[in-house]
Amino acid sequence: MFSIIQAAGWPIWPLIACSILALALVIERFISLKTAKVAPPRLLDEALAVSRTSVPTPDVVTQLEQNSALGEVLASGFRALNSDPRCTEVDLRATMENSGRAVAHRLERYLSALATIASAAPLLGLLGTVIGMIEIFGSQAPTGGGAPGGNPAQLAHGISVALYNTAFGLIIAIPSLIFWRYFRGRVDEYLLTLELSAERFVRHLNTLRGK
Repeated sequence: MFSIIQAAGWPIWPLIACSILALALVIERFISLKTAKVAPPRLLDEALAVSRTSVPTPDVVTQLEQNSALGEVLASGFRALNSDPRCTEVDLRATMENSGRAVAHRLERYLSALATIASAAPLLGLLGTVIGMIEIFGSQAPTGGGAPGGNPAQLAHGISVALYNTAFGLIIAIPSLIFWRYFRGRVDEYLLTLELSAERFVRHLNTLRGK
C-alpha cells in the first residue's frame, strides 16, 4: 500500500487528508445524531405529564434542556412562560422557533464539509492522474530517429500508477456521498419530529397561560 502511495506522487496526499477528514466527520455525526441525543421517543410525553397543571421549576427545566436537542426546544417554551406567565402564543412560538433554528444548525453541522469532500475527491483524483500523465509523457525523451524513447512496459506501468489517483478519489467520494445522503435523511427526519413536537407543545403551553 505504501509503495502505491509513494508511486502515485504528491497529488495523492490531499486525497489521503480528505479520507482522514471524511472518516472523522462520519464518526462524529454517528455519535452526535443518535436518537437519544436528539429526540428521545418518550420525552415529549414526559414533558407534557410533568407540566399538566403548572410550569415546572427552573431546576426541572434545566434538566430537560440538557437532556437532548428536543429537550432544549421544549425547555425554551418553559423558560418563556417562567419569565412571563402571560406571554402570548406568538411569543411562545417565536421563542421555540429560535431555539429550533439553533438546534437545526447543530444537527446540520459538518454535512456541507462531507458533501464537499464527496464532490472534490474525484476532481483531486483526476488532477493527480493528469499530472502523472504529464510527467510520464514528459519523461519519454525522443531518440535520435525521432521515435519516442523509453520502455513501453515502463510507460504502461507509469500510466497504471497515475490512474491510482483517480481510483483513490472515487474510493473516497463514493462512501462520502453515501454517508452524506444518509445523514441528510436522518437530519430531515429529526427536524420533522422536532417541528411536530414543538407544535403540540405550544398548544399545551397555551393552555397553561391561563392557569
